[in-house]
Amino acid sequence: MTDVQTAITSSIVVDAPVDRAFAVFTEDIGSWWPREHHMLQGQESHMVLEPKEGGRIYELGADGSDCKWSHVLVWEPPHRLVFTWEISPQWSLEDDRAKASEVEVHFTAEDAGRTRVDVEHRHLDRHGDGWEGLRDAIGSPGGWPLELSAFAQQVQAKTVA
Repeated sequence: MTDVQTAITSSIVVDAPVDRAFAVFTEDIGSWWPREHHMLQGQESHMVLEPKEGGRIYELGADGSDCKWSHVLVWEPPHRLVFTWEISPQWSLEDDRAKASEVEVHFTAEDAGRTRVDVEHRHLDRHGDGWEGLRDAIGSPGGWPLELSAFAQQVQAKTVA
């Protein structure tokens, strides 16, 4: 019997103190989350993360519409954040939260000016049929590695500014 991988991990080190890295990841999520990964298609939208347990992550469209795709499960600034991933393997909203996976993000100071950010996207099998394709997509270079790279670029831009 083989173990089935139901989680993916991705990491990056950014040149910022842990509190700054956490703030850019959460407060400024709209500035770095890749546009091609937005759920509201065909219009300009902005990503928002409500900073509290029970908060939501959603997109706010230029026309005033919103697309809620996540709930914050754990809010422990500046070291830990856990949220649901309520997006199906067909890249549509998942109404059944029992079918949502979880994303845990750890922020660990490597020294006073550098932070390691570790993402574990787990319980992907909860999504049901087709979950393996979702796992492969978010684990590919165009998934979490792309998002973390965009995050690191924004951290750098905020540090230089």
